Amino acid sequence: MKGAYPYRFLLLVIILFISFVINISLGSVEIPFSVTLKELFTGVGATDSSSYIIWEYRLPKAFTAILVGSGLSLSGLLMQTLFRNPLAGPFVLGISSGASLGAAFLIMGSGIFTAGVLLVTDISLAVASSMGSVLVLLAVIAMARKVKDTMALLIIGLMFGSITAAVVTVLSYFAKAEELQQYIYWSFGTVGNLSGSQVVLLTAICLFGLLLSILSIKSLNALLLGENYAKSLGVRIRQARFLIILATGLLAGAVTAFAGPIAFIGLAVPHLTRQLFNTTDHKILVPGVILYGAILLLICDTIAQLPGSSYVLPINAITSIVGAPVVIWLLVRKRKMIF
Repeated sequence: MKGAYPYRFLLLVIILFISFVINISLGSVEIPFSVTLKELFTGVGATDSSSYIIWEYRLPKAFTAILVGSGLSLSGLLMQTLFRNPLAGPFVLGISSGASLGAAFLIMGSGIFTAGVLLVTDISLAVASSMGSVLVLLAVIAMARKVKDTMALLIIGLMFGSITAAVVTVLSYFAKAEELQQYIYWSFGTVGNLSGSQVVLLTAICLFGLLLSILSIKSLNALLLGENYAKSLGVRIRQARFLIILATGLLAGAVTAFAGPIAFIGLAVPHLTRQLFNTTDHKILVPGVILYGAILLLICDTIAQLPGSSYVLPINAITSIVGAPVVIWLLVRKRKMIF
């Protein structure tokens, strides 16, 4: 079985490349696959308008889809291992809810608290969302230092999510119709509104989160068999939990801040990856979920573009259509999951 891993990784890399080029080729303006390949590798081959579409819009969008899919999938894997719960995801600590709260305060709370002087732009929205996720992350880290029980920490994270959801509901009640509409549009999720500098920043944060995840691989493998077993192997539980929570917070918080709350990817992809590789070894799962998550979100984004049409569906709707059956399947086979 171990000898098959390189071939499966190679297959994922090939599928990722094909999905990447197809995502760039398809849209409201269809660009032939061969033309897209030639433009990407040689810089020539497409018309001026097609070249502009590829380099200025679709290429950054495709890179963002890869980052978002990989980040959410990796954070979902970290949470499922830490809590030994197959239904845990990147949202369980309330970090993504904190990002939603930051966006809600900027969009719907500016008129209430600042007499409408705040300007809502893509950059200010990302900053507000980031601040919301960071505040919740700091609160969760502070609780992690006090609470020894991992399940208690899970419940605390869910309570943070409930509190932020309640505040968002109150803000929604008092918001104007256009503010509420803008917030709902943000909550649909998108990977196509990021500037070049935002893509660079998101890349840097995701790489740092990946580094923390790689440093935690030994601890993650040990935690699969329980905290007592991990302690017997010399794992420092508090330090391991801190690194895992920090990595999850950076990945899930940054993705939500820049792309909105995108559901089900972080929950479904780790299980799909385990089925593909038939292992619980995080040396295999960490790169596996990164590739699988990137592929799945690229495919979802391609579907959301409705190729040949000027309409663009909310990507959250597409990921939910893909992810919900996986969750149902997990519930049916819950006894067979290894955690």
